[in-house]
Amino acid sequence: MRDDRPVNRRNFFREGLRELLKPLGEIIEPFENALGGLSELEKAAPKPKPTPTPPAWGFLRPPGALEERQFLQTCSRCATCVNVCPAQCIKIEPGKAGGAPYIDPNVMPCVVCDGLLCMRDCPSGALVPTALGLIDMGTAVWKQELCVRSRGEDCTICIDQCPIGAVAIELRDGKIHVIEDGCIGCGVCQNYCPTNPKSIVVVPRDAMP
Repeated sequence: MRDDRPVNRRNFFREGLRELLKPLGEIIEPFENALGGLSELEKAAPKPKPTPTPPAWGFLRPPGALEERQFLQTCSRCATCVNVCPAQCIKIEPGKAGGAPYIDPNVMPCVVCDGLLCMRDCPSGALVPTALGLIDMGTAVWKQELCVRSRGEDCTICIDQCPIGAVAIELRDGKIHVIEDGCIGCGVCQNYCPTNPKSIVVVPRDAMP
């Protein structure tokens, strides 16, 4: 019997408290229903679209370029690099690529000229003089399914035209193999590639995963 008393006593107080709060519950219920209906309306209402995050940078910058955001902040858009480039591969167009210098390998790639004048003459410091082997504009990526080699053709144009040579790209087991540590991302291979779309493309450094 002693064991039952605490349980019965708790039940007694619970029932009493429930009866005491019952009128209060009847008052709150309409507000809960109204709030519930409002919640349903909120769910049905179109929600504002979140601000999209900026896409990965997709522009190939001249050799020696600073990290993308710093490059855009530092570059004065003076076009010195454009004017001194012997290959005329560096472009500046208002409203494109942040208005800063970029290279479109499909039009004209960086030919890794003697002296690398764009880096040498940049007055703002956006292009930093860099040794040839340390230049990192991006990395070429071979797409086997688009390459004519997958159809039995013996094409090695991308290898033959690479200004860096075997340290950047080679034929391995009958397949095009890009050596990431050696490729500087100049875009010559992409420019010469005969397929459309290109079966080898340069992914800019700051767009690499």
